[in-house]
Amino acid sequence: MAKTVEKKKYKVHFNPDNVEIVVDQGEDLLQAAIAAGVRIYASCGGAGTCGTCKVQVEKGDVETTRTDKITGEEFSKGIRQACQSRVLSDLSIYVPVESRLEKAVLAREQKRVSEVLATGWRFVPPLSKYFVELPPPTLDDNSSDLSRLLRGLKQRYHLSNLSIDFQVMKKLARTLRDGDWKATVTTLVTAVKPRAGDRRRPRVINIEVGDTRDKHYSLAFDIGTTTVCGQLLDLNRGRVVAESMAYNGQIRYGQDVITRIAYCQKTGGLKKLQQAVVATINDIIGELQDQSKIETEHISHIMAAGNTTMTQILLGLNPQYLRLTPYTPVANFFPPVPANSLGIQVSDHAHLFSFPAVASYVGGDIVSGIVGSGVHQRKALTFFMDVGTNGEIVVGNSDWMVTASCSAGPAFEGGGVKHGIIAAEGAIEDVKINPATFEPKIGTIGNARPKGICGSGLINTVAEMLETGVIGQNGKFNQDLSTRRVREGADGYEYVLARAAETQTGSDIVITEVDIDNLMRAKAAMYAGCQTLSKSVGIECCNFDQVIIAGAFGSHIDIKRAITIGLLPELPEERFIFIGNGSLLGARLTSFSTDLLDDARRVAQMMTNFELSENVDFMNNYVAALFLPHTNTEEFPTVSKKLAGRSNNNPKERTKI
Repeated sequence: MAKTVEKKKYKVHFNPDNVEIVVDQGEDLLQAAIAAGVRIYASCGGAGTCGTCKVQVEKGDVETTRTDKITGEEFSKGIRQACQSRVLSDLSIYVPVESRLEKAVLAREQKRVSEVLATGWRFVPPLSKYFVELPPPTLDDNSSDLSRLLRGLKQRYHLSNLSIDFQVMKKLARTLRDGDWKATVTTLVTAVKPRAGDRRRPRVINIEVGDTRDKHYSLAFDIGTTTVCGQLLDLNRGRVVAESMAYNGQIRYGQDVITRIAYCQKTGGLKKLQQAVVATINDIIGELQDQSKIETEHISHIMAAGNTTMTQILLGLNPQYLRLTPYTPVANFFPPVPANSLGIQVSDHAHLFSFPAVASYVGGDIVSGIVGSGVHQRKALTFFMDVGTNGEIVVGNSDWMVTASCSAGPAFEGGGVKHGIIAAEGAIEDVKINPATFEPKIGTIGNARPKGICGSGLINTVAEMLETGVIGQNGKFNQDLSTRRVREGADGYEYVLARAAETQTGSDIVITEVDIDNLMRAKAAMYAGCQTLSKSVGIECCNFDQVIIAGAFGSHIDIKRAITIGLLPELPEERFIFIGNGSLLGARLTSFSTDLLDDARRVAQMMTNFELSENVDFMNNYVAALFLPHTNTEEFPTVSKKLAGRSNNNPKERTKI
């Protein structure tokens, strides 16, 4: 029998976090960092294609697979891609600022968020608490403890036809006697509205000693691809007690859902991703409890909204068929599950409810946003869009809805961009260019020295370059400008946003023609999706009564500049409404109302999904939108007129557009 050879163990020390971990020889640095809790940005999930996980080897030896993401100069300085480097000795590794994920930015202020809410709903949470005082058993009345409890609930609250969870039965006798026959019962009602004339059948899910009716809480979560946001809710008063957010721990395995679906197919991949998001949820719950001083046993319910991939991974359901034709989810409607069975650190009576999904790439987060903003209640013709790692759109009103997912790629989150980063402190988010000198004035998140450019900054930069003539409508640089800001770089022509001496990274921060092309493809996908859905129901984009923009990224979009590049339809600015995190909004409101919980199911059922990847009209619309703002000037008359006037005043530029 062959003898097993043990692998050598080596210490890997990560700076500036000052943490150390022992790993096997041959372990890749990205996995070592993940295991050590070091936050490294790796948008491709370790496939080696993005170059965002760069680290510097300060001491020790690694075996590296060379890629085109590391220049010869960087390589000579010890810069390596973490995912392509394997441990060969004890190591000291420095994670440069542009490769780090930083939490502080998650709390940045959102702009122009409006409270456009669902209306007409009753405050009737799915959970209720009832206090009972029961007569103790005697020889004359020795009916069972359960019979005594049910009788007391019926007499005092007219509750009947209750079902009882078995875990309640297990502690029933002791709880009643410890409380001297005074106890509080928690009931949970079904999310499905019964037939006309029928009554909901509540379930008894918990029993506590004494009167605990004043301690009645639940949790609402938005399980996003990039971030997870949570709120602790007071179910007595209908208010938010505490809120927190964090990067989704899955981000270290890949930035987008496709990368994560692929990772799930690796041995143990699904388990790792499920544990990663659960760890994030648990961290947030801990933070919410620290803020509120509320104990775990008084949290009885979790409402979670996420896209279909995030929901399936959270529930431990393999998402592999979501990306394969004909793109089928495991289910559209998910039953409630005991939250602690998933690893979520709450009491065993707390259940997790997931919003229903519409299709593989239109999930519960969009259903939640529609319900929370009340689109399903109004006749106003609405274009609802959630712009993030993936782009989902809905067109419709209270009578009908059509929906689709637009594979816009990661550009809106800073992915696929040479110096793109997630919206972190130091990310360039605003740019003004002097039309005479072509010198930029940049604004960064937190007013810190720049270290990269985020999605909203990319939109603003491209719009500004277009309006000042730095680029033409085809996205190519004007090479005849009298400025050194436009130059030829390793990836073609580029514009220097910040010189090395001005940055945190010690290198120039530039935007390249490749970056612009990636943004043009992303905005073309979103706008073409809007056109395709609109034309499918016989309307034009100019017919929208309102455009609701959801998502944390969406709340930072500059409307005028987004219209300038052709991301948003050209409409009066007052028709645009920002609701911030629509997914979390819906999760919160449905925690307060079974009416809205019923509406979520109805909305999911009434949506007609379009698979744009198989749609010929979408491809035609997409190709037409690969221009700034669009090849059809009638789609953007004001922007096109402005750009035409600019080029007429500049004969050289006229030849370049």
